[in-house]
Amino acid sequence: MGNPLLAISGVFRSFAAGDQKLTVLNDVNLSIERGEMVAIVGASGSGKSTLMNILGCLDKPSQGSYFINGQDTSEMNADQLAQLRREHFGFIFQRYHLLGDLNAIENAEIPAIYAGKDKSERDSRARALLTRLGLADRLDHKPGELSGGQQQRVSVARALMNGGDVILADEPTGALDSQSGDEMMKLLQELHHDGHTIILVTHDMDVANFADRIIEIKDGVIIKDAQKEQIKTTNTLPQLDADSKKNNSIGRYVEAFKMALLAMSSHRLRTFLTMLGIIIGIASVVSVVALGEGSQQAVLKNISEMGTNTIDVRPGSGFGDRRSDLVRTLTSLDSNALKNLTYVDSVTPSISSSGTIRYANQGVSASFNGVGSDYFRVKGYEIAEGQFWDETNVASLSQDAVIDDNTRKALFLDKSAIGEVIFLGELPVRIIGVTKPKTSTFRNSDALNVWIPYSTVASRMINQNYLDSITVRVNESASSSAAEQGITSLLKMRHGSQDFFTVNTDSIRQSIEKTTQTMTLLISAIAVISLIVGGIGVMNIMLVSVTERTREIGVRMAVGARQSDILRQFLIEAVLVCFLGGAIGIGLAYLIGFIFASAGSSFQMIYSMGSIITAFICSTLIGVLFGFLPARNAAQLDPVDALARE
Repeated sequence: MGNPLLAISGVFRSFAAGDQKLTVLNDVNLSIERGEMVAIVGASGSGKSTLMNILGCLDKPSQGSYFINGQDTSEMNADQLAQLRREHFGFIFQRYHLLGDLNAIENAEIPAIYAGKDKSERDSRARALLTRLGLADRLDHKPGELSGGQQQRVSVARALMNGGDVILADEPTGALDSQSGDEMMKLLQELHHDGHTIILVTHDMDVANFADRIIEIKDGVIIKDAQKEQIKTTNTLPQLDADSKKNNSIGRYVEAFKMALLAMSSHRLRTFLTMLGIIIGIASVVSVVALGEGSQQAVLKNISEMGTNTIDVRPGSGFGDRRSDLVRTLTSLDSNALKNLTYVDSVTPSISSSGTIRYANQGVSASFNGVGSDYFRVKGYEIAEGQFWDETNVASLSQDAVIDDNTRKALFLDKSAIGEVIFLGELPVRIIGVTKPKTSTFRNSDALNVWIPYSTVASRMINQNYLDSITVRVNESASSSAAEQGITSLLKMRHGSQDFFTVNTDSIRQSIEKTTQTMTLLISAIAVISLIVGGIGVMNIMLVSVTERTREIGVRMAVGARQSDILRQFLIEAVLVCFLGGAIGIGLAYLIGFIFASAGSSFQMIYSMGSIITAFICSTLIGVLFGFLPARNAAQLDPVDALARE
């Protein structure tokens, strides 16, 4: 004779009760054959539900053995026990334990999801079972829209979804009225006649009398085991195909993703509050990087307006040298010598003065700049009207002038200035050009400037034979620092000593770049801290979510979910929350930039694709890192304890 279907031997089950131990099952021995309909009866607290939980692999004995088809369950791991619940057992709970967010079909097909069945196969199986159970017109209704009897029938369909070789019914009529209770018992008898092994747990002897075998338990001990004649029947319920037992892992990922989306959609406010910290953190990171990049570009633009890649040579040892006025060794010959260097693009000497410009009956204060013909190339000025003067004008000490747009507005308003004569102090000069407006934070944007040949200023205005400074524009392909060293070496050789100093605008550029990068890094670090705080918020709320959804987790485990299935679902939820939070945070950062632009500010936020990609990666990693602990806690819950919680 073969092994019985279910057999327990010398089973004890004890629970901690403070400092003492409460023994609920005491040396229980029991075997159940295939096709039996067994009722386990007893008063409340007798141990009957604990015995059913052990038979259904929802709980484990503290001592003793439990064999299924001759295999010892103590040698099975959590996933193997889940497989038994999923593919061989079907549970009908007194309180139905349906998931409120799912309709009748979706509740019924949960075990098939964890078994890896295809969507079409699951759907057709669930429809057939529900129709067979009289719920054809309630397929799309959620539990809250169904009566108690209808909810219990949905739980029956769920129990039969993967075959339900063994049906375990815990007080199946306990929450039903008498009519619904009678219908449920008739249904269980039909299932018994169709070949299912039925195990009833009840305190009602009227219910127990429907069974072929009644086992009475009291104080954890079986005191009676009465056997009736069994009725052999055939199976007429819809059955799964033999090849439907395959394990579709990709499908399980897809279903876990759908269940995560459904859980998030069902608790929108909680989901939004969970991702709020991530939204703020990601928006901060992206905005800070964009602000840093925008400010850096704005400053570098202003540096470029001073002159692209230029090196100024000035007399003295530095800006603080009070004796620099006594150093008069910079000459136009130095300027000419510098022009011959291969890495030099252009050179301009400079002599500066100031005074009053007079035109007609108007007089304004302005700077008189004596410069070389290459000055406008060195400094990046563009002509708006007329023309620049050239080297011929320098050699001939011409009295031709180029003015800036501020000077044109101050003296001529909307009138053309070309050809007009103005007086620089006592020196009359003719205007031959007007430059385009050019603003810079490094100069007074309201200043009035007039440029004339440096030779004219030196000879006709201030009688000076030395230069105030020389500005060199270095070729774009040349190293600015190497060019600075070459310029210094040449002038030291010419002067016999270093009585000058250099100001490298490229060094300023590099310093500003480093400063802005440091500031961006600093503020980004603060933003990252907010991301971490957001991640901790995600973890806390996910932990609360696990507590709130303990019963749901218990139901899923009871119908065959593996620990990996629960872990996957909660981890996907955490990652989705953080991923969506990251997307919304990036959108918020762009909105901030749009507000900046709409406000008419000349400052622009420049977004970095690298920071956006990093933000997405960070948000996803936060979901994984901070979601793992809650997900693991959910996966490690004991099914029977989870089902018992509200």
